[in-house]
Amino acid sequence: MITTWPVMTEVCYLLLKRLGIAAQLQFIELYRQGVFTVLDIDSSQAERLEALMQTYADLPMDLADASLVLLSETLGHGRILITDRRDFHIYRWKNTQPFENLSR
Repeated sequence: MITTWPVMTEVCYLLLKRLGIAAQLQFIELYRQGVFTVLDIDSSQAERLEALMQTYADLPMDLADASLVLLSETLGHGRILITDRRDFHIYRWKNTQPFENLSR
């Protein structure tokens, strides 16, 4: 099973770097309270992750980004809150649908 822990790690890194330890700890507290869950990706979805990473190899797409695209496809929408405006302006969920970045 592949987990999206790299996404959690990246969020914590960015919170710490940009907003400090209090923001990082608040994020972990929200996770502990069950405000959000972490998606586990089973091996049947690994082929899609690989295809996404190959499609966007020129950027390149990392596992964290690929897992967010896969999550959007699983949830059926591309509404996403992310600071990576460049790559997510290029990425498409379900190969054709643009993302709606909620951080604007």
